[in-house]
Amino acid sequence: MGADRRVEDARLKGPRVEEAQVEEARVEDVFTGLADPTRRRILELLAQKGVGTATSLATELPVTRQAVVKHLAVLDRAGLVKAEAVGREVRYRVEPEPLAAAARWMSLRAAEWDRRLSVIKEIAEAPEEGPDVR
Repeated sequence: MGADRRVEDARLKGPRVEEAQVEEARVEDVFTGLADPTRRRILELLAQKGVGTATSLATELPVTRQAVVKHLAVLDRAGLVKAEAVGREVRYRVEPEPLAAAARWMSLRAAEWDRRLSVIKEIAEAPEEGPDVR
């Protein structure tokens, strides 16, 4: 199921649920974009250079220009890059907001797990309460 479909499904369920599910769909797309080492390298190159084309990126990667175009399409769908047509060229640049959203999502999950682990620790370290056996 693509992000567009998940976003549409979320909109049908109400504003609070919609907001959370839209964010989840976007985060999932970011992780999909970051899952491939070539795509991560493309993002690194674009971050270093500021802007690049599929052709310029392909010269620095061990893949063909066509493969770079496909990777850029995945990154574009995830919102991690922005494409801009300039004459006959398509130039790409990094969009940092989806990465920030994914970082916020991970931070919330980490805080949630810290809270859960703290409760488990308290339970494990609490003195046993039971019948007084003499």
